[in-house]
Amino acid sequence: MSATAAATRVAEALAARAEANEQFFAAEEDRIARLCHRLAERFAAGGRLVAFAATPAARSDARHVAVEFVHPVIVGKRALPALALAGEGGDPAAQVDVICEPGDIAVGFGPGVEAAMAAARGRGCLTLGFTRGCGAEWEFLPPTEDPAVAQELVETLYHVLWELVHVFFDHRGLLEGRAARPVHDTGASSFLYPFLGEQEHDLEAVVADVRASVRMKADEVTALRTQTLTDGAGELEAAAAVLRAAFDVGGQLLALGNGGSATDAMDLVADLRAPVHGGPPRRALDLTEDAGILTAIANDIGTEAIFSRQVIAYGRPGDVLVALSTSGNSLSVVEALREARRRGLATLAFVGYDGGRVAHEQLADHVVVSRSEHIPRVQEAQASAYHVLRELVELA
Repeated sequence: MSATAAATRVAEALAARAEANEQFFAAEEDRIARLCHRLAERFAAGGRLVAFAATPAARSDARHVAVEFVHPVIVGKRALPALALAGEGGDPAAQVDVICEPGDIAVGFGPGVEAAMAAARGRGCLTLGFTRGCGAEWEFLPPTEDPAVAQELVETLYHVLWELVHVFFDHRGLLEGRAARPVHDTGASSFLYPFLGEQEHDLEAVVADVRASVRMKADEVTALRTQTLTDGAGELEAAAAVLRAAFDVGGQLLALGNGGSATDAMDLVADLRAPVHGGPPRRALDLTEDAGILTAIANDIGTEAIFSRQVIAYGRPGDVLVALSTSGNSLSVVEALREARRRGLATLAFVGYDGGRVAHEQLADHVVVSRSEHIPRVQEAQASAYHVLRELVELA
């Protein structure tokens, strides 16, 4: 693959994503704002978010949305109850029938969730889905035939829902069963909601403010995606060539990350094992997958070793380690990259902020930086980058 061909593909990928992003959020901003209100009402009444999926790639989104709600990175905001039903638990519909309670929020990702969605509705859940005919009360359909682009739009959507549902907790008078407060106060999170007003009594005014914030966040991810793929095009091309060479001689990819980045590692591995843009399945291991291994290492050695010990166990010279980190400073990521280099693995890192230790200490052979401190936007831009990488591997 020539540099010109790689640059052309990156430009095409950016254009397709910018168009789909604009079309989707322009059309859905009002419904998204109103859904935030509905979700807040459910959470305020004691409901939980229960996510499920039937395919490996879609399960990564179920895991991702759960970790975002339970472990908020917005300073001063509450953890909200959310869980993802694992593939090990068997049929999603059977799990939903056992786990879901009236008042919960059921979120189904990907194809094959119709029976689970019907079970959730039968249990009295508010239901949300992203495929046509899935049976959800709230369906959001990405305007694209490209499954990678569709996944990225859905990821931005559930990040925005998580960010903006908190707005309505600060307007308790607008939630059923809550006592009104005289004024609205965003507190330490006000920088996230620049359009919010003070009215406590006017739902439509708050919805309008949230709607404007939805569009602002959609514009932010387009800008960051453009920076990430434009600045990182050369690194992506070079890394794709290294990966293809490794695969061609029987090598494998090892992927890792923490929190939401762990679920992105899951997604990358799923996309390699079951390609959506052509090419054969590729050998890939998800080092975040086995809870028994992770907790054993964390308990007996320390969390900094959860990935490096697995690199020792599975990594071989000529393999490729891919690390995802929003900060570039996670000690478990740093130690894994160091161990991989000692053992002769090639290394690629997707990082945010200014690149952190990974970039500044040159801990990876190839580094793609999403230059933002806003973690949801960083993760969304990184998803675009590794999806493009997956395509470039088959063109190398």
